[in-house]
Amino acid sequence: MIKSDHRPLYLQVIDRIKEDIEKGRYEPGQRLPSEFELSKQLGVSRATLREALRMLEDESVIIRRHGVGTFINSKPLFSSGIEELNSVTDMIRRSHMEPGTIFLSSSVQAANEEDRMRFNDDELDELIIIERVRTADDQPVVYCLDKLPKKLLPEFVSHKEESIFNQLEAAGTAISYALTQIEPLGFHEKVSETLQCEPETSLLTLKQMHYDDDEKPVLYSLNYFRADKFKFHVIRKRV
Repeated sequence: MIKSDHRPLYLQVIDRIKEDIEKGRYEPGQRLPSEFELSKQLGVSRATLREALRMLEDESVIIRRHGVGTFINSKPLFSSGIEELNSVTDMIRRSHMEPGTIFLSSSVQAANEEDRMRFNDDELDELIIIERVRTADDQPVVYCLDKLPKKLLPEFVSHKEESIFNQLEAAGTAISYALTQIEPLGFHEKVSETLQCEPETSLLTLKQMHYDDDEKPVLYSLNYFRADKFKFHVIRKRV
């Protein structure tokens, strides 16, 4: 039962549900009791409960599946500062999980005019295109599509090394920084199924062009991260 204090009841309900989650009474992915049962347990009206659940949903503490129920949202497994340029392999290892790769395809294709403009190279003739799924403890978490000039990795072998960063560095190209565009995506017909996402699981898309020490574009990446597994943050300073 909710104990009376001076705050609005819906705030007390929010604190109580969060407390139950922290103490393990509710596990990630667990379905909450029905509104009728939960309001009875907490001793509040269903209107008060609905307001608390609405705010918990806004905070991504819970997730509602229409016609199914309300569930405790899973906490992201991986958290990284968006200003930190790390490979997916490093992000997974830093979370004490084993990175893996499912290779979907790799090929060498002729560069088109858009590719030459993207890489700022009028003489660009061939690109290596790699399509992979990155796993953490065998669970698919990121879909990756990478493009890079073949001349940077003339001896490229797709199954040799998981990190393209490491392959480029070994071949004499060190990535210095990347320009990143972040886009939320609710559902992608191919990627969501490949990553075994639930229908309500959204994606975070990172479109990145990576540059070497000479500020030359060397790697274009299109990465789809499961939003329930990854969280990105950024430090902003006042100027």
